[in-house]
Order: sequence, then structure tokens, then C-alpha cells
Amino acid sequence: MNKIRFCLYSVALALWPSLADAQIKDFTPAEMQSISVPTPGLFDSSTTLTIDFTDMVQGTYSFPLPVGKAQLSDNRASLVIETKKGDAVKAMFDGVVRLSKNNPPYGNVIVVRHDNGLETVYSYNAQNLVKVGDKVKAGQTIAIVGGEGIRTFCDFGIMINGRRVNPSTIVEVQSHRLRRQKVTFTKNGPRISIKTVREPWSPLSKPDVDAFAKSKTIRWNLRETPNDMWSYPLRGCHVISPYNHQRAGYKHTGVDLKTKPNDNVRAAFDGIVISSGPATGYGNCIKVKHGNGLMTLYGHQSKNLVKTGERVKAGQVIGLTGRTGRATTEHLHFEVFFCDHRYNPEILFNHDTQQLQNVTLTIDKNGNVTSKKNVSPTPKINSAPTTKKNNNVTSKKNGNSTSKKNGKVTPKKK
Repeated sequence: MNKIRFCLYSVALALWPSLADAQIKDFTPAEMQSISVPTPGLFDSSTTLTIDFTDMVQGTYSFPLPVGKAQLSDNRASLVIETKKGDAVKAMFDGVVRLSKNNPPYGNVIVVRHDNGLETVYSYNAQNLVKVGDKVKAGQTIAIVGGEGIRTFCDFGIMINGRRVNPSTIVEVQSHRLRRQKVTFTKNGPRISIKTVREPWSPLSKPDVDAFAKSKTIRWNLRETPNDMWSYPLRGCHVISPYNHQRAGYKHTGVDLKTKPNDNVRAAFDGIVISSGPATGYGNCIKVKHGNGLMTLYGHQSKNLVKTGERVKAGQVIGLTGRTGRATTEHLHFEVFFCDHRYNPEILFNHDTQQLQNVTLTIDKNGNVTSKKNVSPTPKINSAPTTKKNNNVTSKKNGNSTSKKNGKVTPKKK
């Protein structure tokens, strides 16, 4: 028996190098020596290739240097990511190492061919930790960052069929996040054109999908929500009672908005009406379920104009302002819920400008939402320009909002 085991072990040892060699031989000598070479067979069956980044699950993407500070190179062909000595360089997606060598003047270089058809290039490494033929996973450490002179950085590039792609087409340079979009590459002779179709996360997309089936948190950049996919619920109004305002011994669970009797109440986003009718305290009440755990509530209508089960579009008139239920004047009582937890509606809307906040929300399944102000310029909006500065807001279920300004957190004035 021992002799048999020894023989099998010897055979395995003999085969291991040949198997490794076979994997390496999947690449031509040119592929293992040159950074920019065409990918064999990539456009054989079609002149177009589409990569869908809208449904990426957690663990399938990593920024090369998560703690680094990135900026586009002068020719926009790569990202220069500065960091500190000893930091680990990560693979962006799953793939196979096509090239790993010292390649002057770029120092130690690694090229990874990914399963989605892209290739990524990591240059100026102090040390390469993978070799040609190695399979790598997204987020796996493949090198130690190096640099040039006194600077410590990684020069990171993205390629398709040997052609450089502007990295900002695929990733957000400042936030390091992968852009949620579909990217189509079209080969026309030696040239490759690129077309992107952005599909930003929005609460109107899939009302019946579990928001946290693939990730513990979800992000929603309100700035990227198209104008026809949201609406302020009562246009031209003013706030007569804010969220969490103490009155009659209880905290106000929403925001009260007033214009005139029988004014149009509009759905904030696309969704499905899950209830429409009288409710204790609310009078004539409507609840609309949107995508990714978001629900909005509209109370005190004089008349509801939609029925339970009806699908509604953003901006559609769903009721008329009234004073049914516990109300002393005609107005709209508006509430916001994420995953059955109530939030300050100000997390979504600036009531002064009646616009979506210029923020990115991070929502977790435990009922917490954090809000970070976007640093890029405010996009074109569909009414009067913003006149007041939007501060970062952090909101927790059934709690007070806080205002973050100049690095300090202070209670938000009521």
C-alpha cells in the first residue's frame, strides 16, 4: 500500500509542472512580453462586446489601492494612485495573470486578463507577487506598491483588445466606486469605440426585489436620478410642521406641507400603491412601495385618486390635499420609510428648494441610513436653482437628523 501511495505521489509531482506550463502556454510569447496586445478571439463572433456593471455583487470588484488618492494622468490613459510605502495592490476583477515582469521604463508590471474581456495594468510595483498563469480573485493582493523617485504610487490602466480605455469611464476617480452602467465596445478596424448607458440605482426600478439579497448595504446617488423619475410630493408648498417636532405629547412622524385645499399630491417616485383608504390619525392615506425597500406615505387627503394595487409614475397626481383624520388645516402629511424603518423626509428632499438632496445615501439592512454630500457640481435641475447650502445629514430609524458642517456634528435646528 505504501508503495502505491509513493507511486501516485511521484506521478502527481511529475504532472504538476506540466499542468502549470499548459496554463502558461495559453498565452503567446507576445502576450507574456508586451503590455498592449490584442486579445485573441475577443471580437471573433461579433464586432461588439457589452459588459454589464449594473448588477455587480459584493466581492467581484476592488479598487487597486482602496486607500490611495487617485487622479487621471495627463493623457487620460491611466490613473495615478498615490499612497504610502508597503501598501498592497489589488486585482480589480477575477482573471488570469497574462504578464508579470520588469518592463522599463514602467518598473515591475502586471497585466491581468479578466473574465469580462477587459485587461488591467498595474505599473511601477516594488514587487510583483503573482506570475503568468496565476488565477486571481477581485481584491486579491497581487503586488506591493512602488513608485518613482520620492513618490509612492501605482500607475493603473484599463485595456480592451490592447487599446487603452479612459479609467474614469469605468470607475469614479474620487470615490473609487465602479460606475453602475452598461459599456459597449465596438471594433471598427483597428479602432474601438465606447458607448456607456448609465443605469443609476433608483427607488423606482424593481419594487419586488429584495434590496439586500446581494449586498449588506446599498448606495443611492440622488444626483444621478433622472428628472422624470422623481417628483416633490407637493409643489409650491411650505413646511408647517417638521419631522420629529414635539406636539401634543408625541413626536411628529413625518413632515407637514401646506399650500391650499384640494391641491395636487404627487407620487415621489414610480411604485405600487400598497394601501389607499382611511387610516387612524391619517384620514385618507396612501402608501406607495418603491424599489429597494423605499416606501412613501401621504396623509389627510380630501380624496384619494388611486387604488390599492395600482402602479403609479413619479409626479402622477394620486390625491388632493385635505384635513381628514387628525388635522387642523388642509395639508399633506408626508413620511419616508426604508426597509420598514421611518426616516426624516429631509434625507431625500430639500424642502426649501423642493429638489432631491445633492447627496449619496448608504443604506443598510439594519435600518440605518447615512448621507454624504456629493463633491461634484450640482447638476441641472427642473425648477428654481438651489439657494441654500445642503449639509450632510445622518438619519437613524425613528431618530433625529443631525447636521454635519466644518467637521463637527450638531443637532439640526427644528
